[in-house]
Amino acid sequence: MVLLRKLPGMPGWPAALGLRLPQKFLFLLFLSGLLTLCFGALFLLPDSSRFKRLFLPRRATASASSSSSSSASSSSASSSSTRDTDLPRSPPAAAEPRHASPAAPRRLREKLRTAARMAGPPAHTAPGSRQQVQGGERRAEPATGAPSARETRAPYRFDYERFRRSLRHPVRGRRPGEDPETRARRMKVKEMMKFAWDNYKQYALGKNELRPLTKNGHIGNMFGGLRGATVVDALDTLYIMELEEEFQEAKKWVEKSFDLNVNGEASLFEVNIRYIGGLLAAYYLTGEEVFKSKALELGEKLLPAFNTPTGIPRGVINLGSGMSWSWGWASAGSSILAEFGTLHLEFLHLSELSGNPVFAEKVMNIRKVLNRVEKPQGLYPNFLSPVTGNWVQHHVSIGGLGDSFYEYLIKSWLMSDKKDSEAKKMYDDALEAIEKHLVKKSAGGLTYIAEWRGGILDHKMGHLACFSGGMIALGAEHAGEERKQHYVDLAAEITNTCHESYARSDTKLGPEAFRFDAGTEAMATRLSERYYILRPEVVESYMYMWRLTHDPKYRQWGWEVVKALEKHCRVEAGFSGIRDVYTTTPTHDNMQQSFFLAETLKYLYLLFCEDDVLSLDDWVFNTEAHPLPVNHTNFKASVQ
Repeated sequence: MVLLRKLPGMPGWPAALGLRLPQKFLFLLFLSGLLTLCFGALFLLPDSSRFKRLFLPRRATASASSSSSSSASSSSASSSSTRDTDLPRSPPAAAEPRHASPAAPRRLREKLRTAARMAGPPAHTAPGSRQQVQGGERRAEPATGAPSARETRAPYRFDYERFRRSLRHPVRGRRPGEDPETRARRMKVKEMMKFAWDNYKQYALGKNELRPLTKNGHIGNMFGGLRGATVVDALDTLYIMELEEEFQEAKKWVEKSFDLNVNGEASLFEVNIRYIGGLLAAYYLTGEEVFKSKALELGEKLLPAFNTPTGIPRGVINLGSGMSWSWGWASAGSSILAEFGTLHLEFLHLSELSGNPVFAEKVMNIRKVLNRVEKPQGLYPNFLSPVTGNWVQHHVSIGGLGDSFYEYLIKSWLMSDKKDSEAKKMYDDALEAIEKHLVKKSAGGLTYIAEWRGGILDHKMGHLACFSGGMIALGAEHAGEERKQHYVDLAAEITNTCHESYARSDTKLGPEAFRFDAGTEAMATRLSERYYILRPEVVESYMYMWRLTHDPKYRQWGWEVVKALEKHCRVEAGFSGIRDVYTTTPTHDNMQQSFFLAETLKYLYLLFCEDDVLSLDDWVFNTEAHPLPVNHTNFKASVQ
């Protein structure tokens, strides 16, 4: 270097400092590194463009900035993938879906009982871990001032009046002359609904559920900070029962107090079936815009859960950050069949109302993945990897963890006005496999659906599986003539078995699960399966069987349930589940479940209504009993 060159008559300046030869080299190395660092920093600092102008022509500077921005974008997408696969965490211990039992995951319909953003957890995820996914990382943010996707989309308006004119029956029916006994029973169910609502309003309004023994509210941690689960779940039931004052109270709470700006861990499945399903139904029944806008806003908050390599959503999502992960109890970080398979109805309606196809695209992609993967013996196991799209273990259940997936296949076909032939074929093929491998008859002549664990049958049937009688009856109505009566008979046999699980208990209410082994039939054999938490599945099948056969025994069986609820579950301030159905002095669990108002009481009420009240010609019920309309026509309105 020029600065280090020896001048005539003078020693080199390091020598003048008294440095020996080895020290000279170290000093030179240090100095050159320092200079490199100083000049390099000008270009590496985050705000380095101002310094580059000192050294580069204006055009070159602009080019460098553009290149830098492009590189940053690429780096961000790459780092998103890296982050998405490197963040295993332990699950929240208390978060539990509606498909699980107290000892294990309660209904995924415990059931937990889950626009394209793609990233996922590592395939080597250990069981019990959860994977975080930043939902927004792969979506390029618009430049300041740029219109959003919603703003640039063509104007769209759902024509509600045209939709109402398309219905073939009045929503609440015409109520022609009916026998006094049926009307009296319906009025009794209506009184039970008013009693449940009034106590919730008095002691727990705004909380998710009522604790009727202690007369306070329960929030829980399944809804990600959302409140008012009972309010939203009850809206359509209050409307159908013509509890006008109570409906207005619920509507006012949604308008004034229902806050979606929350930051917590939610079950994708439960938020979808309870909140989005409830809001959609309330909109379709009333035309009130507040319900539609809340449903669409909440629907958008669920989209980041689909940010996986396969597009199969994870079961838990933070509604504030968009982070998602699998349930800690789910095998090897898998997603649950009854969760990701129970989105189709609601998401198609979100696209219908918003004009945004992203919701429909998400659920149609789920169907593509399921059609691509091999099914063991034609059956659908309960656990699927959202990373690989392969089954994680071969456990098949028509009860918890699997149930509502099958329900949504036949209902997707019906909701499409019988145009979705793919859903019908999937349902038909699945039912054929279920009947071949899982449907059994006990020594006492009771037909039941066993669970399948890698080829070994577990001869038990959960309360959750009792919805299947109604589902099979609904499908039988539209089967070919040669199979129609067969499926009607199968539905009746399964419904009868579930009725027996009630009739053989001391309270005349059914246990969480019942078994067919060691000489026991249709009874719980384990203490952990003896409880009843106000579940709806048995009366759901009664309602469908009544509507499709008009056999009076189904109304009689439903009335027996009403009397049992009044005797054993009604307490001073609401209704409570019980811990043991085999004792006449049961202990209460101090919980009035929101689905008791959404499902159990609604199905009982409809059982004693004429068929044109929420007619099956016009409506399908989501798995939380929220009515969604059959798509008879296109309701897009012309926009001036």
